[in-house]
Amino acid sequence: MEPLIVVVALLGLAIGSFLNVVIHRVPAGMSLSRPGSHCPACAHQIRNRHNIPVVSWLVLRGKCADCRARISVRYPVVELLTAVIFIALVVRVAGEHQLATLPAVLYFTAMGISLSLIDLDVGRLPNAIVYPSYPVLAVLLTAAAVAQGDPAALLRAAVGAFGLFLLYFALAFLYPAGMGFGDVKLAGIIGGVLGFVSYPVLLVGAFSAFLLGSIFGILKIAQGRASGRSAVAFGPFMITGALVSIFVGPALTEFYSSVLLGA
Repeated sequence: MEPLIVVVALLGLAIGSFLNVVIHRVPAGMSLSRPGSHCPACAHQIRNRHNIPVVSWLVLRGKCADCRARISVRYPVVELLTAVIFIALVVRVAGEHQLATLPAVLYFTAMGISLSLIDLDVGRLPNAIVYPSYPVLAVLLTAAAVAQGDPAALLRAAVGAFGLFLLYFALAFLYPAGMGFGDVKLAGIIGGVLGFVSYPVLLVGAFSAFLLGSIFGILKIAQGRASGRSAVAFGPFMITGALVSIFVGPALTEFYSSVLLGA
């Protein structure tokens, strides 16, 4: 177990570094491979020894090695966040004896982090990330279902994807000012992943997104930083709610059943 955690932690740092590129370049329609990593202030190519996740930022004290321009702290934060969530997911799926689902949930997490930050930056969820995620996750979840001998999980995934997509589509149709179609497309992905895990996890994830979004909106209104008509990037709440559900969804539903319903 420990070697796997180390491997996944290093993988998380590396993928987090790549996600920083995705977050910066995809909304601008730029290539992910050309030009290579460079300082946005002086355009100097970043040397390999200065491109080590987290470590390089700390060694350089958050500044470019050439022009000394400040490098946003968000870069190492994204790298660390990705690694930490990856480690937590390994522990979670190993504890449930579902290691076969690890590639799918790791991909979903990486996709979710990039989409969340892009949505916060520019207020949209790029199709360049959302659309390819459907076939990628379909393949990864199918492989997991075969490895686990659980074909019913694919049916749950299909029901979850279709059901959550329809829910968000209805909301966008009834209240287009409050729900973008980017959220609708993302809902299908989230529904598929959570449905694959279980229906209770799907329900908790769907509810958590709206709960977190409502709490955030109420706090901003209370602080005078928004009104009831202010637009809010909802993608981050959808992703956060989904990840929260993966970790605590089964426990919450069991608590509800045993304590509140007396089951």
